Amino acid sequence: MSQQREAPQADEGRADEDRRDLRADCRNCFGLCCVALPFAASADFAVDKRAGQPCANLKADFRCGIHTSLREQGFSGCTVFDCFGAGQKVSQVTFGGRDWRQAPKTARLMFDTFPVMRQLHELLWYITEALELPSARPVHSDLRRALRDTDRLTRGSAETVAGLDMAALRHEVNTSLLRASELARAGVPGRRRNHRGADLIGADLKGADLRGANLRGACLIAADLQNADLRAADLIGADFRDADLSGADLTGAIFLTQAQLNAAKGDATGKLPPKLSRPAHWRH
Repeated sequence: MSQQREAPQADEGRADEDRRDLRADCRNCFGLCCVALPFAASADFAVDKRAGQPCANLKADFRCGIHTSLREQGFSGCTVFDCFGAGQKVSQVTFGGRDWRQAPKTARLMFDTFPVMRQLHELLWYITEALELPSARPVHSDLRRALRDTDRLTRGSAETVAGLDMAALRHEVNTSLLRASELARAGVPGRRRNHRGADLIGADLKGADLRGANLRGACLIAADLQNADLRAADLIGADFRDADLSGADLTGAIFLTQAQLNAAKGDATGKLPPKLSRPAHWRH
């Protein structure tokens, strides 16, 4: 990944190019999220499944047999998962296109590598976004270094990737991400709320002014955020499951991901960052 260019229009194209490898490409993946990861019967999944056990809906071509009706059949958890491109990286790069059915001896290592690779790719997504923040230029050199180092780690052997200390790596990278966030939010006028890690389950935040707020890791399950102003809010790790974002303004929100939007409820009036898509299940 090359360094960011100065011209704004070039930056936008550059960001799209950087993110291309950080978006899931199921056509080039061996259904790893459907096999490697476990899930338990709940509101998110209709059945139990052990780690390493193929989902009963996974077809021979590694496609999902109920992809178009996952929510209706009790698998809403699948619709909010995002591997950030880790699936195709493990399938096509780490294991050179040899799938776990053709080479069953590689299966366990492949399944152990996938969740770690996903964390690496998620970090790459956040670093790439931080580099797009003009006000975060004081830490751009640190972020570019983190980008290079993290990208290099994704290209290591399966054994190396699976054995990484992700807690330590996340802590190291988060220092620069947090500083980038602080610099970006410093320009927001007025009082900026700090709800980092807050329990806001079911909270009434309808119409709330949350511009530039720190909502890192906040639990916003089923919160009412209708018409809330979340511009320039730091949303890294915030849990939006069943939160109502109808009419909310999320333009310029920092570290917002597609998975967070997919987990929430919303409608056609909500304003989203251009890099993200309006979920199909949101009201029209």
